[in-house]
Amino acid sequence: MTRKASIIGGGVIGGGWAARFLLNGWDVSVFDPDPQAERKIGEVLANARRSLPALSDVPIPAEGRLSFAASIAESVEGADYIQESVSERLPLKHRVFAEIQAVAKGVPIGSSTSGFKPSELQEGAADPSTIFVSHPFNPVYLLPLSEIVPSPKSDLQIIENAKEILREIGMFPLHVRKEIDAHIADRFLEAVWREALWLVKDGIATTEEIDEAIRMGFGLRWGQMGLFETYRVAGGEAGMKHFMAQFGPCLQWPWTKLTDVPEFTEELVDLIAGQSDEQSGKYTIRELERIRDQNLIGFLRALKDRNWGAGKVLLDHDKRRSAAFHEAGKTGAGAPLAMAEMQVLPGWIDYNGHMTESRYLFASSETSDAFLRLIGADMDYVAKGHSYYTAETHIMHLGEAKLGDRLTGTLQVLHADEKRLHVFIRILRGDEVVASLEQMLLHVDMKAGRTCPAAPEVLAKLLPIAEAHGSLPRPAAAGRFVGQRK
Repeated sequence: MTRKASIIGGGVIGGGWAARFLLNGWDVSVFDPDPQAERKIGEVLANARRSLPALSDVPIPAEGRLSFAASIAESVEGADYIQESVSERLPLKHRVFAEIQAVAKGVPIGSSTSGFKPSELQEGAADPSTIFVSHPFNPVYLLPLSEIVPSPKSDLQIIENAKEILREIGMFPLHVRKEIDAHIADRFLEAVWREALWLVKDGIATTEEIDEAIRMGFGLRWGQMGLFETYRVAGGEAGMKHFMAQFGPCLQWPWTKLTDVPEFTEELVDLIAGQSDEQSGKYTIRELERIRDQNLIGFLRALKDRNWGAGKVLLDHDKRRSAAFHEAGKTGAGAPLAMAEMQVLPGWIDYNGHMTESRYLFASSETSDAFLRLIGADMDYVAKGHSYYTAETHIMHLGEAKLGDRLTGTLQVLHADEKRLHVFIRILRGDEVVASLEQMLLHVDMKAGRTCPAAPEVLAKLLPIAEAHGSLPRPAAAGRFVGQRK
């Protein structure tokens, strides 16, 4: 049965939450009195649809149903999870919680607050035990972190249930052990922000120079290793103790103004806004969002390939989806399985401006590899000495993919037995097939160097899909030979 999330507040963060739930198969009801809320959420959702599927290597669930409610009561009626994302005004949040709890009894209510403690949010609530901090980061539909902060009044079972819900939609719930203003991550951001304001005010650096210092240096390290692991590496073979001994005395040096706040004047605002306009004014906000999202996809995919940092969260989410796919008895009946989402990058095109043949083979490989992971023939399986080898491939070019095109790889099983897997792959741009590839794969004992039956647990997942796909129309191009007329 499809579950329902209620999103109260449809700004950038609320819209991100709505997209995250929707694209993970939940129905979503949004309440926001802003007459532009539907348009704003539509734009966030468009960004999410372009980007989030590219992080998955298993079939994604059907998108949930989005609705806009006329009241808080209507939005939260029947909800399994509620996320509050209204403005950072405590009296407003209290009024919202009161309206929610007048209708929704015992339902987890996460707050996107950046700074308030859960005990402050719970003040005067009819049931404080269901209210907690669930603080995400923009874009919510791509970044996995949500800081989960309970208070002594919180129901710990509700907290655990909420954390499990967030894991199910691909997030990383970080349980903050003690409540504190601004939680964990925003305290770091505030410190960096203060120092950056001083550097600009004192004429040491421009906004662009500060951004370059971050994105060309330590920002790249932090995104994969965090703070302490980065400094552990900096300590060399002697590790963290050596780093602390070497750099600890620096804490007494006048390197920072973190304890001071520059006077927030019109002149400072104009200075920073003017430099920011000069730095990035050539882009619209939507263009910057799309650039950000595509870069994040690249970073996250790299981490996923290495099972590291945020990439571990993506792999865990794929495993959950794969298990749910098979537990629900899904077999892809009715249509080929959509297995891969890709975009044509500059390095994928040739001198004619078209996607190169090698990248069609790459797109096919991404599609078939995702399918092999779905049936359990993944890298752990390969490490035990067995794998599927491609024995034959026939490719037909039916269209022209160009720079920036978004492609989907689908796979149809034509035949499968203990040793052989015969598949038909389509590379689509929207509904147009730009290429098709027919492949024969053989299951191999890698040490013996010869074919052998696949493991029973792999066949238990593969054969039901093959049987379901047996009812699909056989592709007209299946079995073609080179040069055969259409």
